[in-house]
Amino acid sequence: MRMVDLINKKKQGGELTQAEINFIVEGYTSGEIPDYQMSAFLMAIYFKGMNKKETANLTLTIINSGDQVDLSEIKGIKVDKHSTGGVGDKVSLIVIPLVASVGIPVAKMSGKGLGHTGGTIDKLEAIEGFKTNFSRDEFIHNVNTYKMAIAGQSANLTPADKKIYALRDVTATVDSVPLIAASVMSKKIASGADAIVLDVKVGSGAFMKSLAEARELAQTMVEIGKSLNRKTIAVITDMSQPLGHEVGNANEVREALEVLQGRGAKDLTTVALTIASYMAVLGEAYTDFHNAYKGLQKIIHSGQVVNTFKQLIKIQGGNPEVIDNPGKLPQAKYHVEVKASQEGYVTAINAEAIGVSAMLLGAGRKKKDDLIDYSAGLTMVKKVGDKVNAGDTICLLHTNLEEYNEAENMVRSAYSFCDTEPKPINYIYEVIQ
Repeated sequence: MRMVDLINKKKQGGELTQAEINFIVEGYTSGEIPDYQMSAFLMAIYFKGMNKKETANLTLTIINSGDQVDLSEIKGIKVDKHSTGGVGDKVSLIVIPLVASVGIPVAKMSGKGLGHTGGTIDKLEAIEGFKTNFSRDEFIHNVNTYKMAIAGQSANLTPADKKIYALRDVTATVDSVPLIAASVMSKKIASGADAIVLDVKVGSGAFMKSLAEARELAQTMVEIGKSLNRKTIAVITDMSQPLGHEVGNANEVREALEVLQGRGAKDLTTVALTIASYMAVLGEAYTDFHNAYKGLQKIIHSGQVVNTFKQLIKIQGGNPEVIDNPGKLPQAKYHVEVKASQEGYVTAINAEAIGVSAMLLGAGRKKKDDLIDYSAGLTMVKKVGDKVNAGDTICLLHTNLEEYNEAENMVRSAYSFCDTEPKPINYIYEVIQ
């Protein structure tokens, strides 16, 4: 087999066999296939795509490139969730304690973020002392005892994906449905999940800008899960504006706590309850979505899940006092008000611009080894549908940097206004199962 022949085959729209996909992935991971040939191959996939069988085979080959986590010692159905990423997306912080509170084991493996803000691990590490490095035995003990644990991904989990993703990032091939689907599903399946709920974001702050693109990605990932014997549900959710009111790591922990106390933003609460409800159904705590949603809603309103979140923090070495006193979370030195320049209704907020603004303030990483400022971020004082007067505060910037003009200007330009009230935004578009 020659790599140049396989590049040409895909360039012509041909279907690759399992053996050919193995040859490519294994050769690139080992260093035998150079970056320039893999770049050409990825671009061929970008333009010609992959069919269902090819995408499933690619996923399986990536899974087999490294370690697979054996969670068989954990009692019950292990349900995981994954978001395709967005701005202000702190849903995992809410669903881990919420789903664990109904007895479903949540063995969550997450990564650190690259881009707008931190990943789930970064957000939780904003809590003083919170640790995500565990031995396998400690991780399994915590899930069996407390029904929840979150850890960083093993260094040798899907090494092929890490290497391929780094190349996609610099060759403009990130936004390819089969490549995104194989990347996401390989990590989830290698992490040992029995069932998976996918939160597929759509809108200005997501990879998928249109509903048609999001639907194609959701369907592809569900089909991969089915082909590899994993119960999989995809929920397409809105990311046309930031989710909730807070963007930035410590801010998002604080807002997740508000949801668990029953006083969170409507969009964030709806999305988190929807994802958690499907996890609860796959974990067989409830027989159907409607009863799961009602049951989890009651748990939130009862306040009992706050103690579950406190327990998660405690068993992972964090300071549980942040639950009763969120002021113990990192606080920024500067708090800058961004004012509306005109009167009207907020009709749109460019979520991607808000995400980049957060990164400029210190909340995210431009490069993998950048340090994050856990206290940096933004508070979205006004969101789509809100009425504002000229001079009203529409957003608050939180930063320790003395120079924040670029972020401030970007936030101001992210907002659009008009004289008439816009239609309400759909928080949930479709469910594919």
